[in-house]
Amino acid sequence: MRISLVSSALVAAMVGYGSTIALVLSAAAALGATPQQTTSWVLAICLAKATGSALLSTWARVPVVLAWSTPGAALIAATTGVTMPQAVGAFLLAGALVALTAALRPLGRAVAAIPDGLAAGMLAGVLLPFVIRLADTARADPALILPVIAVFALVRLRNPSFAVLAALATGAVTGLLHPLSAPAIPYTLPHLTFIAPEFDAGVLIGLGLPLYLVTMASQNLPGFATLRSAGYEPPVRPALATTGLLSMLAGLFGAHTISMAAITAAICLGDDVHPDRAQRWKVGVAYAAVWVCLGLFGPAILRQIAALPPGVVSALVALALLGPLTGALTGAFSPPPQRFAAAVTLTVTASGVAFLGIGAAFWGLLAGLAIHALEQTATRVRRT
Repeated sequence: MRISLVSSALVAAMVGYGSTIALVLSAAAALGATPQQTTSWVLAICLAKATGSALLSTWARVPVVLAWSTPGAALIAATTGVTMPQAVGAFLLAGALVALTAALRPLGRAVAAIPDGLAAGMLAGVLLPFVIRLADTARADPALILPVIAVFALVRLRNPSFAVLAALATGAVTGLLHPLSAPAIPYTLPHLTFIAPEFDAGVLIGLGLPLYLVTMASQNLPGFATLRSAGYEPPVRPALATTGLLSMLAGLFGAHTISMAAITAAICLGDDVHPDRAQRWKVGVAYAAVWVCLGLFGPAILRQIAALPPGVVSALVALALLGPLTGALTGAFSPPPQRFAAAVTLTVTASGVAFLGIGAAFWGLLAGLAIHALEQTATRVRRT
């Protein structure tokens, strides 16, 4: 095990954890999770990522690294009126659908049939409300937030992967001036807390189904593409089966879905990781070991983040989602025939409207599909 393998795995894991852990905490808060359930959520998802990364990398001899679904966490954080047991039911559905995508080819074709622009529009609609809050947060407390934004912007010019991590460190420093402080609780090893699922039809359709779609469209597919661009053949069906089943297992302890990594995966695929391409799969094992450590020390890390001023956490979430939002907007408006339908999908999703107990992401996608079908039909009629 070369030191370069360990260092690459450590950097990738720290970037993935530090840049989006605040968003996971926002998702847990939106569901009314208790501190024990939040700790269990983080531990379960860290262990699931570690297990999947080690198994897939060892079996396929390909450097496979997994991530939690960042857009999925944003989707969860945007929900209202959903309890943790209901959310667990939705997590189980999303994980089962990912696993079934590997087993049932018709399901994979059905997902692939959703126009790319509309899927990206739904994702953009989920992310946009979080990013918009950045301006209001900065206005409310400029002395606290503007340094965080400035460090993010400057570090991003040099290394975009570390920009949010640097912003988090800046927020921790500026937060020392705030009267909040970390609670004086001794560190104890975290433990998993079982949460009995509750299957509510509205939550399954409004949260579970969109969670599956954004995980597939914005995480798994780019993750496979990242491996291909590095010259590796991704183990698509085994990866979907593994991440789906592990997501279901972790979901019983409060965690949302895991998926293929894209941005952090790129850190683990270069020549500097290992000069021998055939040996780079070992970075997946090192990556797994780092995530086990992050899971075990989760309570100490979460306690420090919880001590940050709320404005800093909100700003970190917004900054972390700027990159995914940029990609989603680009994808939504790239195909000219889908632009109007994508705009409808985005606006309905971003509105946060809920109807019949079903969340806005579902209605946004449904509205976009209806407009797209209407436009396609009108085009065929004009041609005939």
